[in-house]
Amino acid sequence: MKPWFILLLLVAALPLGVDAQSPPLQLPTAPSATKFSPVPPTTTPATGTGDSSASQQSAAPSDANAAPLPQRNVQPNSTGSSKDESAKSSTTALTTPAPSAPADGDKSDEMLTTIRKRVDEVNVVFTVTDKRGHFVKDLTQSDFRVYDDSKPAESIRSFRRETNLPLRVGLLIDASNSVRDRFKFEQESAIEFLNQIIRRTSDKAFVIGFDTTPEVTQDFTDDTNALSHGVRMLRPGGGTAMYDAIYYACRDKLMRDKSSEATRRAIILLSDGEDNQSRVSREEAVEMAQRAEVIIYAISTNTSGLKLRGDKIMEHFAEETGGKAFFPFKIEDVSNAFSEISDELRSQYDVSYKPTDFVPDGKYRKIEILADNKKYKVRARKGYYAPKQ
Repeated sequence: MKPWFILLLLVAALPLGVDAQSPPLQLPTAPSATKFSPVPPTTTPATGTGDSSASQQSAAPSDANAAPLPQRNVQPNSTGSSKDESAKSSTTALTTPAPSAPADGDKSDEMLTTIRKRVDEVNVVFTVTDKRGHFVKDLTQSDFRVYDDSKPAESIRSFRRETNLPLRVGLLIDASNSVRDRFKFEQESAIEFLNQIIRRTSDKAFVIGFDTTPEVTQDFTDDTNALSHGVRMLRPGGGTAMYDAIYYACRDKLMRDKSSEATRRAIILLSDGEDNQSRVSREEAVEMAQRAEVIIYAISTNTSGLKLRGDKIMEHFAEETGGKAFFPFKIEDVSNAFSEISDELRSQYDVSYKPTDFVPDGKYRKIEILADNKKYKVRARKGYYAPKQ
């Protein structure tokens, strides 16, 4: 065989050898990677302590072990961390005709010139109670001090008493085997709550049941009959994937809400708090709730009279997001917890402020709101994640 022919064969085989040594395609690194659908990687480098790997995942509830639905409510997914709604950005778009381009048949194009200006503004919804736990609804901006990252806010942009702000509520119901004996009563209490809180044309809610996987049984609607049907469709059985359900509800439902007006986002979580199936961690779920500006109200289904491990987990979710945890001593008290949540959602304040020394580095920043009157207790989310430059 001629030498030049052997050389030609070696050159042709070289790309195959290179390809064989290339590393295999890796799944995303978050714990949810093996359960939730991966998404294309973002171009922004992951820096700063505030970025969790879970924020770059795409989660969709599985329909395994779930009651059949009239239709699936899962939508195409996108990452949650690329859009931090805790600090808002405003965009001014100016459209100008582009210079004439070389003719391409009869087609001509216009170029859009977009000028972007970021406005660093943080919005916080909070609740004020007195020593007896009664809501205080008549305070003014001068009654509070706002701290961001341990420094007084540079300026307060707006302050409102939000008694009628439209609601966006996610009702998350534990449908695992651990709540089977009290499930029927919990369903009826949840339905009563939805009938009381949802106002037609103003508020919207959705229903997610979770056992081994989260399942949307009713998407966003203001129709309380449809929401009630979504609750009654749930059947207990399987493990508990509570963190997955919270993560999905915040990122793929509440964060995606495109309402043209300001709204309050809340999750009502009904569970014993004992998670044993989730692919995302507890702190990843907390982070996603903070990014989506969601307040979590947790109602424990543990009626033993003792605060168990699951109760402490439920309490953690509530405290970190500015909500509240309820621990009914008997199952009949669950409906009272729903009523108290309903009252609180109509008895809150809303403040927007500009932080001092703000840096768009993606890191976590603490929030502290204090009332001048020491007798009052302010309950707000503990912090937020700054957007990236």
